[in-house]
Amino acid sequence: MTPDAPPLLGCRGVALAVPGRTLCRDLSFDVRAGECWVVLGPNGAGKTTLLATLAGLREPAAGTISLGSDALPSLPARARARRLGLLPQDTFDAFPATALEIALAGRHPHVPRWRPEGAADVAAARSALAAVGMAAASARDVQTLSGGERRRVALAMLVAQDPDVMLLDEPTSHLDVAHEVRTLELVAQHARDGRRAVVMALHDLTLAARHATHAILLADGEAATGPARELLTAERLTALFGQALVEVAHPRGSAFLPA
Repeated sequence: MTPDAPPLLGCRGVALAVPGRTLCRDLSFDVRAGECWVVLGPNGAGKTTLLATLAGLREPAAGTISLGSDALPSLPARARARRLGLLPQDTFDAFPATALEIALAGRHPHVPRWRPEGAADVAAARSALAAVGMAAASARDVQTLSGGERRRVALAMLVAQDPDVMLLDEPTSHLDVAHEVRTLELVAQHARDGRRAVVMALHDLTLAARHATHAILLADGEAATGPARELLTAERLTALFGQALVEVAHPRGSAFLPA
């Protein structure tokens, strides 16, 4: 992307509110290709609300959100879904479906109306399942999968969707440590190709520091945004969470431990 190109995702003066409480005010930031943003904050700070608002699922209390040069609300749902995808914090399988069928649903924004998925769409869905280590379960009913396996299938659907901007709400929930690491490597790679970007809410501060280029810190109705190297420090994170933390240097990046 050229330096003067519009950001993939932009926020200007955004305020978030729930009944009786303001979550943040005057939030402004730009997400550009190649960037991986992490959203951090204590429980109830507004991380899920922010991601839902960025996805267009709820209106901000104030401010504007844009995709490139387009105002987010002006985009039809299918056009929006080709450029922006969300992995919610929780998923619910109301009806029986195979893992492949779930992953294939990610291709729907790319399939012309009234036409079935083509061979290329099926191949993309299978590739996405392989990327999350669920290729062997492609024919299984998702209702028979464990919570961690179902989480990986949900991620496969987002990978198959292949949006310019991935929004992920706690993508490592229900995952063991090996799959946490592999999942975040996969997600970060989405941004590292230099054409796309990621915004994700995380609780693991060490993995956040390993992958983030930028951060959004939410707490007490306020927000801070900026480069990860400036915001992800023991001092800032201690103040954010109200828990004394120490930073331990590691070749792959800093680790944050309770003091």
